[in-house]
Amino acid sequence: MNGTGFEGISFDLFDTLVAVEKPTDPAEAVATELATEGLTVPDDWHAAFTEFHLDVPDGRELSLAEHVAAALASRADSLRPEDVRENVERAVLAAFETEVRTRPGALKAVETVPDRVPVGVLSNCSVPGLVGRVLHESAIHETALDAVVTSVGCGWRKPHPRAFAAVADELGIEVDGLLHVGDDPETDGGAAGATSRIVGDGSLAGLPTELAGQWA
Repeated sequence: MNGTGFEGISFDLFDTLVAVEKPTDPAEAVATELATEGLTVPDDWHAAFTEFHLDVPDGRELSLAEHVAAALASRADSLRPEDVRENVERAVLAAFETEVRTRPGALKAVETVPDRVPVGVLSNCSVPGLVGRVLHESAIHETALDAVVTSVGCGWRKPHPRAFAAVADELGIEVDGLLHVGDDPETDGGAAGATSRIVGDGSLAGLPTELAGQWA
């Protein structure tokens, strides 16, 4: 372990490295894209969208696409979720298509850190494929990252310990050697076994200098 006390860094994505506009009405946004895919949206779609259709243990992540497919099936006896999975996945991803703005200091922070330790992204996101799309549209080149771990990919949402363990494993380190940087004290600040660093507006820009001082 180096002098900083950590061997790898993970960054939260949304509201830490990038800023995006979320749909004001996710159910309606998804319904619009489902219709584009040729799927019939029930009249009580908003009710179906908000109901629980699948059992999800505490801390686990449920794919929004799986939830939407189950919601459609709950209103059509002859419909099986697996029959519409690909259409639903495309619709859900399209519903969250948005402009991506890289936050001040994010690019420098990500590109400076790998000179010292492996760096990755650990993001709570229930939409399959969205994190990859957002990173592609941001100023952060994915080649600068040693790992990209999402809650829908690993199956666990921050602050569950298994989410942090998953990114640590991808970075090739033990979780107690991980520094996690994010904006949310509740999710990012609960990095069980790891060290958390909560950044607010503008404070991300100073992170490379702060870390350089620790490495000096």
